[in-house]
Amino acid sequence: MPAITLPDGNIRSFDHPVSVYDVAANIGPGLAKAALGGVVDGHPVDTSFVIDHDAALAIITEQDDAGLEIIRHSTAHLLAMATQDLFPGVQVTIGPVIEDGFYYDFAAGGHTFTPQDLEKIEQRMEEIAESDLPVERVVMTRDMAIARFRNLGEGYKVQIIEALREGEEISLYTQGDWADLCRGPHVPSTGKLKAFKLTKVAGAYWRGDSNNEMLQRIYGTAWASKKQLKQYLTRIEEAEKRDHRKIAKKLDLFHVQEEAPGMVFWHPAGWTIYQTIEQYMRKAQQANGYLEIRTPQLVDISLWQRSGHADKFGDDMFMLKSEDRDFAVKPMNCPCHIQVFNQGLKSYRDLPLRLAEFGSCHRNEPSGSLHGIMRVRGFVQDDAHIFCTEAQIQPEVSTFIDFLHAVYQDFGFSEVIYRLSTRPQKRVGSDAEWDRAEKALADALDAKQLEWKELPGEGAFYGPKIEFSLKDCIGRVWQLGTIQVDFSMPGRLDAQYVAEDGSRQVPVMLHRAVLGSFERFIGILIEHYEGVFPTWLAPTQAVVLNITDKQSEYARFVEDSMKNAGFRVVSDLRNEKIGFKIREHTIQKVPYLLVVGDKEVESQTVAVRARRGEDLGSMDLNALIARLTDDVACRGRIVLENQY
Repeated sequence: MPAITLPDGNIRSFDHPVSVYDVAANIGPGLAKAALGGVVDGHPVDTSFVIDHDAALAIITEQDDAGLEIIRHSTAHLLAMATQDLFPGVQVTIGPVIEDGFYYDFAAGGHTFTPQDLEKIEQRMEEIAESDLPVERVVMTRDMAIARFRNLGEGYKVQIIEALREGEEISLYTQGDWADLCRGPHVPSTGKLKAFKLTKVAGAYWRGDSNNEMLQRIYGTAWASKKQLKQYLTRIEEAEKRDHRKIAKKLDLFHVQEEAPGMVFWHPAGWTIYQTIEQYMRKAQQANGYLEIRTPQLVDISLWQRSGHADKFGDDMFMLKSEDRDFAVKPMNCPCHIQVFNQGLKSYRDLPLRLAEFGSCHRNEPSGSLHGIMRVRGFVQDDAHIFCTEAQIQPEVSTFIDFLHAVYQDFGFSEVIYRLSTRPQKRVGSDAEWDRAEKALADALDAKQLEWKELPGEGAFYGPKIEFSLKDCIGRVWQLGTIQVDFSMPGRLDAQYVAEDGSRQVPVMLHRAVLGSFERFIGILIEHYEGVFPTWLAPTQAVVLNITDKQSEYARFVEDSMKNAGFRVVSDLRNEKIGFKIREHTIQKVPYLLVVGDKEVESQTVAVRARRGEDLGSMDLNALIARLTDDVACRGRIVLENQY
């Protein structure tokens, strides 16, 4: 007689084993119809899963994040079935859920999938979905599964199964006469899959190894409703228009090239944005008690071995040899910051000690993952490490959260998402240390009365972390800031301080970043603003435009006056029509266009236009400087009404 405890605390008792679907039906027919799966004692299961003991149960519907994941995983199976229906002989490999969708890798022999093929596959998927085929879980032994897929000619599936442990339970999911290897859970029937779209096809190596054969990867997206799908496709279309690589080329901000993969060539306009952000962050950090340092790019491998990074990230590190010594190009800053802390014995009175660096790092990212300046091999972090006592963790984290909020608001972001990543399976440090570290971070979030979500097992190998993510103007979420508690690395690298009782103690180290990498953050800003940067970030804040050569001298005077006031201003004195020059600089998204003709020379004013085409009227230089001063001071927090 299982007693089923529901999330609201209610208990429903049964005199026989019941399935998840049975429980949903007992609660109400609406829930039974909506049920996609369940979570029994913390484990996700299908609606057909039978409960024969007292258990905690949560019903999963399309309203839940877990429900959306089930829909996407099941749609990946729908894609695979449709593809094999239309293209006999194609082998399926793996088909996981990814952010906003799914993909499936296929070995298609000599066939190359085309956009027309995707249309046919999608149509077949819709037909299978409308057939409302039952989706059933089948369990078999490892040998039986190998034999089944070998008979089907599915060599890749055989390799996957052979890699599993002897005696491990093998589960398959069937729909009609088609089956695939999977752990599940999946939707009860294909009719639950109502809103999906195949988006693109790309190449992918089997098991991600470039030494293996090339497969074809079909990407898709799936949602709970047609409305959500339409909203997503609109967002993707908008994101395509905002692609930072296209905008950067148009505004002449930076470029990347094959001779330096994953490295950025900054152009003057892009470097101006970069320097503006760096100078802003430098002042903000100084105001918050950080001391800026600089550490080497090349460090002997022994330091990375002692810190644990060589074992964890060795494959991602660039290495070189000199005079029979092995060096690593710095992939991160933390071990070097401890070396600075270790110079001279510190006292508890010196803590917390906040060391910051705009640290240049290099990581050997796979070439296929590189993407503009969003994913690179050479980057700079706004990195800092706070050395403190255990009692100082929570107040330091709370102070950091306030600092981070202020920075994000200055860049025009108001919505922050908070996640607490807890201990992974592979980690250093004792469970007691992890308990204290996780509690300190949770307490800091709770003290700020912030809503947050736990991400079990997603912490760094040395400690838990809070991740801060932002939503941009089209609803995309970007993970940026982080603060991590580390009880382990300072001790591994011999960091000590003299405690109040005279004993030698190991400090706690808090790893923290606000923007993450400058490169990626600038890419996000480009797409968020679509290149229409707030005046404080704009590479050129104003352009002085003369109507004829007679106003050239006055135009130069206006330019010099604005430069002396601290603004980034240039003059366009070309012998071109004023309409042509206005259009050209409007395309370049310059915030202010300052037009001078005979009338302006005589009155010692300028005719001011905003980049959207608004006529702001005539202003003398004092009024213009006051306006730009106010505009720059607002940063990204307030957009002046008649500018945008």
